[in-house]
Amino acid sequence: MPNGCARPAATVACALLIACAPVPAFAGGMPTADQGVSVPQVVVDRSLHLEGASNARDVGGYRTADGHTIRMGQVFRTNALDKLTPSDLAALQQRGVASVDDFRTVVERAMSPDRIPEGAGSNWFDVIGTNPANLPALLDMPSMYTLMVSDPGAGRAFHDALANIVNTDGAVLYHCSAGKDRTGWMTAVLLTLLGVSREDVNADYMLSNQYLTGPRTGIAFVDGVEQSWLDTSFATVERLYGGFDNYVRDGLQLSADDIAQLKDKLLA
Repeated sequence: MPNGCARPAATVACALLIACAPVPAFAGGMPTADQGVSVPQVVVDRSLHLEGASNARDVGGYRTADGHTIRMGQVFRTNALDKLTPSDLAALQQRGVASVDDFRTVVERAMSPDRIPEGAGSNWFDVIGTNPANLPALLDMPSMYTLMVSDPGAGRAFHDALANIVNTDGAVLYHCSAGKDRTGWMTAVLLTLLGVSREDVNADYMLSNQYLTGPRTGIAFVDGVEQSWLDTSFATVERLYGGFDNYVRDGLQLSADDIAQLKDKLLA
């Protein structure tokens, strides 16, 4: 759960302000993820153009190695929703957002409560805060990106979010505080599961540096992302699980059937 403020003791609490409820479980299994040469991509405007969430964008539009395209309008990623305007909420409702998944800690949620579109349900999938010992990682991105792979609570949160995409009749929107770290790894996992190349996964991740707006603080874990952070998560997958397929099966507890359902819903 990235995003933060200053430093020491109060800093962890401060980071919690910026930087889980269970949902149906899927089973355990093995996807096939091609991480080879990038497929030529069509230029797509993924921004949702929300006034109160600059890093809100569509996860769809990417082409996969086997020739499919991820459907747009099905899955959205964004930063915090507490500043959404009435027109933003109306726009999300028009886009068919039926479920909102919040990856933040209890403190972040209390300080910046979600505003969700009318008719949408909400889920709390706390990625890091289920284990208080993890909270200092909010101030150290390499630790954060390691924990998002190694921590069982993080695995459950991402599992539940992926399950929610399959089980929701309508579009799903997931977010953290800045929409770049917890949300970034979730998106990297989803795109890789669907067969998007690592090169294009990396490019999507780095778009946060383009979409995040506002005064710069000079604090890296607040202002943007670095490719090395995402590389840390993928390296942790290799170190702990020996490969992405094993991570999906053993770390996220997703079966081959679960992956097939995701692909059926999201690939055209």
